Amino acid sequence: MASEHHISHQFDAELEAIKSRVLAMGGIVERQIEDAVVAIIDADSQRAEEVVAREKQVNGLEVAVDDEATKILVKRQPAASDLRLVLIITKAVRDLERIGDEAKKIAKLALKLTEEGPAPRGYFELRHIGAAVSEMLHDALDAFTRLDVDAALEVVRRDKTVDQEYRSATRELVTYMMEDPRSISRVMNIMWALRSLERIGDHSRNIAEYVFYLVKGQDLRHVGLENIESTVKSWK
Repeated sequence: MASEHHISHQFDAELEAIKSRVLAMGGIVERQIEDAVVAIIDADSQRAEEVVAREKQVNGLEVAVDDEATKILVKRQPAASDLRLVLIITKAVRDLERIGDEAKKIAKLALKLTEEGPAPRGYFELRHIGAAVSEMLHDALDAFTRLDVDAALEVVRRDKTVDQEYRSATRELVTYMMEDPRSISRVMNIMWALRSLERIGDHSRNIAEYVFYLVKGQDLRHVGLENIESTVKSWK
């Protein structure tokens, strides 16, 4: 029995360690988003270069977490609930890595804009949507840590708002480019940055949706917000 208790204690410690590494990766990625957006708005090439350089750290963390998860699966052969956690962790770090990729894209667009000159439009939308998706990611990770279904649902709801704001901003910028063709190259850089932010929102939503699976064992991806809301309501 003492041996079983020791093994159980070790397993719990391994799970906590891998969860902590995911949160550390999340913190770095949050900073990546914020720095990339500031780099565009302030035409800060040094900050943009730092974002590009740090992306290797994010990739390294993804590889490390995947490696740890594989070792846990092979060595511990976890029971159903713990198995779900380990598998979801590998999915979450993949989303975080992709968020890091999108932040790197924004940083590279910032570098292009420092060379071409600022765009005449789109910075307000960039700041607003950037802040929204950064907050979504933070709250999704918090919901993931606390297994908070209600907080996860709120992140999913906010993703719909971000999608609407992204479409509205895109329409306005397309109209502006039609009126002033000379601005097309610079405004397109802003539009690509907005597209990356919208994708960051999608990945943050994914992380939030993993909470439903961890808590109830139900996969609620791709079922629509109304169905998610009604399902979560039925759990109470």
